[in-house]
Amino acid sequence: MYLGLDIGRQYVKMVAVEKNKDGYKILDAGSRLVPEPNTTYDPEKIDKSHWVMAVKELFRQQKFNPKKVKGLITGVNGSFASVKQITTMEMPSEELESAMTFEARKHIPMDGTDAVIDYQILGSNKQEVDKIDVGLVACTKGVLNNHMDLIKDCGLKPGVVDVNPIAISNAFSFTKDIPEDGLVVLLDIGAISSSLIVYGKGQQFFTRDLPLGGHHFIKELSDKKDIPYVEAQDILFKEGLSSSRTNVDGKASDSVGIAERTVYDNLVEDLRRSLRFYGKQTGQSFFLKIFLTGGAAETVGLTEFVTEKLNIECAILDPFENMNGVENISVSNKSQYTTALGLGIRGGMSIE
Repeated sequence: MYLGLDIGRQYVKMVAVEKNKDGYKILDAGSRLVPEPNTTYDPEKIDKSHWVMAVKELFRQQKFNPKKVKGLITGVNGSFASVKQITTMEMPSEELESAMTFEARKHIPMDGTDAVIDYQILGSNKQEVDKIDVGLVACTKGVLNNHMDLIKDCGLKPGVVDVNPIAISNAFSFTKDIPEDGLVVLLDIGAISSSLIVYGKGQQFFTRDLPLGGHHFIKELSDKKDIPYVEAQDILFKEGLSSSRTNVDGKASDSVGIAERTVYDNLVEDLRRSLRFYGKQTGQSFFLKIFLTGGAAETVGLTEFVTEKLNIECAILDPFENMNGVENISVSNKSQYTTALGLGIRGGMSIE
């Protein structure tokens, strides 16, 4: 049994999987709020003690014994790590490792500690002879040590540490067939930030952290209507994007002008700029479809809004689609579990 544990800013999520001849079978899945229920969520007030308590409560809630786990896989948030696909000259492995360390320093902000890197040679570069494509993952020792300390404080034995954008792409690849041509766009909308991932068969892997998430959706509605955070949260859950255009009494608001920019406009604009950047860097801009995942992906009206603004089909990703054992679990907001599933799958990959 492999346990994917996704320790988010607002929820902790777990997915336990078992590897079999057909792939993977889901054994358990569940989530737990990090802050106290029915209180205003403030990301600045969440600390290690909240996460430790939430993880322990999650296991109690699921009646799950973590000691039965063959391997624990956790992830570092994309905002604290760098995931890059780079092209470099073919060279001996010792030289390549040194080159990757140098490359990592260009991409991640150093916090006074050394970089921790991992890389994988993806193959020969299609455009340039004698060059190879390399997937580089890096974070600082400070980030990794803090993560390990958190896992130990939860009473767990640290195992494989992945990076969330890669876990998300692994979950997608396992659930869906990657098209032969074109690019898939994944947008994982978390509490305070969103991870954008773009890739396709033989195409450059790209990820970027966008500084907007579900917390900003609620905060904007709370401020705009001058209502408590928890009330805004309930309204947004029921009405979605349309709640920005109505008053508390349900009547259409005259105060929202056509030119007024919302947090959703800002998110889509960040997405548009990132896709444009990808197109300029790679010469590839055949974006087939955008899949939303993460805790705020199911915000009512969001897929339609993204489709309309970008003219690219948008849908919510169900990470459990076609998976064995899904009939035995009962969860709401399935897209919230994409990262945890990808982490669990990574556990099975590590012994191949």
